[in-house]
Amino acid sequence: MEQEAEDVPVVYLHEIKRQYTQGTETLTILNGAKLALWAGQSVALVAPSGAGKSTLLHIAGLLETPDDGEVYIGGAPTSQLSDIERTLIRRTDIGFVYQSHRLLPEFSALENVMLPQMIRGLKRAETVKRATEILAYLGLGDRIKHRPAELSGGEQQRVAIARAVANAPRVLFADEPTGNLDPHTADHVFGAMMQLVKATRVAMLIVTHNMELAGRMDRRVSLEEGQVVELD
Repeated sequence: MEQEAEDVPVVYLHEIKRQYTQGTETLTILNGAKLALWAGQSVALVAPSGAGKSTLLHIAGLLETPDDGEVYIGGAPTSQLSDIERTLIRRTDIGFVYQSHRLLPEFSALENVMLPQMIRGLKRAETVKRATEILAYLGLGDRIKHRPAELSGGEQQRVAIARAVANAPRVLFADEPTGNLDPHTADHVFGAMMQLVKATRVAMLIVTHNMELAGRMDRRVSLEEGQVVELD
């Protein structure tokens, strides 16, 4: 994929360091990690268990604070922001998809996708319109009134993706989003995510063990000795 002439990455991790203490031991998970994510680009993060993939994802998504280094969102540093300011960025600029869909069981597919928009303060009529459009785009136009228990695993995960992009984020982070799905369903869900990247120019970073899916993305990166390395 050719990089367009954007001067600033959507997300830039600069010299990120993160350590954890276990008893008397200090574990260095990230040690000067750098990563740039660009608009409209899909990136696969593949590395062995325990290498720090989820830690990197959480730091990039402002869910966790690094010990050192800086996370830039749209070129702006975030380390000095208050919790409220960080929450606002997560609400408006960042979408998350997890291995478990985490849908609210008492609400319909439509209502699950409406909720992030309503929390943001959009009017109900606007949230209904946008949620309906996104679900239809993901092939769920005839399932919008169904609750999660009435949907298949693949349908539930597509609702979770719709919810993640409901507020038109700049970047989408996904942690093993197809890990609980059979290969055919995983391929369908992955295809839906790639469609969204192309249609909306959202930047996407996916943690995955599925090398076949990773091979279809624009870039592949891994973690070695606490640093991000490009594959291929």
